[in-house]
Amino acid sequence: MPSDKSYLDFVLEQISMPGGVTHKSMMGEFLLYYEGKLIGGLYDDRLLIKPTPSAQKIMRESAFGLLTEIPYDGAKPMILADVDDPELTRRVIAAAANDLPAAKKK
Repeated sequence: MPSDKSYLDFVLEQISMPGGVTHKSMMGEFLLYYEGKLIGGLYDDRLLIKPTPSAQKIMRESAFGLLTEIPYDGAKPMILADVDDPELTRRVIAAAANDLPAAKKK
């Protein structure tokens, strides 16, 4: 089931960050970028973030806990973000982006 555009709008509003989180539509889902880096996406109306070491550590130490989900068949597990806790989600996004290499120049 593809992610709904209204859910994308809700998530982007919740995680509003300096520099902004941008998105691209991909096969009915939405890929999310922060600081030019692919940090995760919306898959079946779930916000999933790349499981970098720093992002996992933050989630393990949170009240929400570290939960993972498979975004689609054949994919590796990703962190399920708690969109009801925008501060936590912003911290996890920033941590994931910090762990990821710089975006390649085209």
